[in-house]
Amino acid sequence: MAVGEIKFSIMNSAFERPQKVAFIAFDRLSMVALASAIEPLRLANRLTEKNLFDWSIYSLDGEAVMTSSKLKLMPDLPLSQLQEADIALICTGVDVEKLDLPSSLVQKLRALASRGAVVGSLCTGTYILAKLKLLEDHRCTIHWENIRALREEFPHINVSNDVFEIDGSRMTCAGGTAALDMMLMYIAHGQSVELARKIAEVSLHQTIREGKEEQRYDLESRLGISNRSVLGAIGAMNDHIEDLLSCQQIAMAMNISTRQLERLFKKYFDCTPGQYYLRLRLDAARDLLRRTRRSILDVSLATGFSSTSHFTKCFREYYGHTPSKERQNSIWATAAPVKADETVIEGEAN
Repeated sequence: MAVGEIKFSIMNSAFERPQKVAFIAFDRLSMVALASAIEPLRLANRLTEKNLFDWSIYSLDGEAVMTSSKLKLMPDLPLSQLQEADIALICTGVDVEKLDLPSSLVQKLRALASRGAVVGSLCTGTYILAKLKLLEDHRCTIHWENIRALREEFPHINVSNDVFEIDGSRMTCAGGTAALDMMLMYIAHGQSVELARKIAEVSLHQTIREGKEEQRYDLESRLGISNRSVLGAIGAMNDHIEDLLSCQQIAMAMNISTRQLERLFKKYFDCTPGQYYLRLRLDAARDLLRRTRRSILDVSLATGFSSTSHFTKCFREYYGHTPSKERQNSIWATAAPVKADETVIEGEAN
C-alpha cells in the first residue's frame, strides 16, 4: 500500500501542536506491542528536537497492570482522568475475551472519538473495540491467532489479515512489531516520510511495512514445502472450513487426479487429504471453542460437521477429550456453560 492510500480523516496539519497519545492498558497486555508503539514517538521527539508527541499510560483504576510477560506496569493515571487525546489505543494481549469492560470505557472512547480523536488498538485490543461497537463501518485487523474467532463473533465487521489498518478515525494492528509500522505510517502522514524513515533506521527496522502485508509467513515458508499442487490444495481447504470441498473437487481445482493428490499428501504429510482437512477443521473448532461464546452445535456447523455427535467423536479422537471439556478448561467456562443436550450427545458418543 502506498503511503497516500491510507484513509486518514483526522490528521492535524504537520503536527502543529504536540500530539497527545493515550495508551489504555489492561492486564496481560503485550509488552512488545506497547514498546513498539511508544518508541517511534520517543524517537520522533529526539530526532527533531521537538515535542511532537506526549504520551501517557492509563489503567481502568490507576493501579498497576500485570503484562503477559509477568512484569508489572505502573500507569500514569486512571482512565477517569483521560480528558483529551489525539490517539487513544487499547493495549491488550492474551485472553482478551476474559476482560471486564466497565461502561465508563465505552463512554470515554466515544467521547474522544466525537471530538475527533483516533480510537484504536494494539494486538488483540481490536476485540474490545468490536465488543463496544466502535468498529462499525471501519476496516480493522487483529493478531492472526484471533482473526477467525473475531470474524465468527462479529460477522458484520470487516476484518483483514493485514499487519495493520488505518481507516479514517480508527487504527488497529496485529501486535508485536506491527505497532511500530503503524506508528511510522502515522508519523509519515502527520510529519514526513523522511522522519519515519529516520526513525526506522535508528530502530534497525530495515523495511517499513505499509499495512497490506499479511501477518503470517506464506504456506510454503510455514510448511517447508514448495509443491504448488499441495500448497494450493491446503489453501483451498483453509478457505472452505464450513462449506466443505470433496477430495475430487480439490484435485480438479489443482488440475491433477484424485489419486495424484492422495500420493502427494502421503509423501509430504503421511496422511490422506481427507485426514489433513479434518485436522484443519478441528483446529479451527478448537479455536472457536476457546475464544467465542458460540454453542457447540454452532461450532460444529461452522467447521463443516453435520452433527454434534460426529463432531464430538472426531474431536475426542484427535485431542483426547470432548468439546465440552475443552470449553470448561478455557475462557468461557463460567460465561457459557455447556447445554444439557450437548452433554447428553457427548455421552452417547462414548
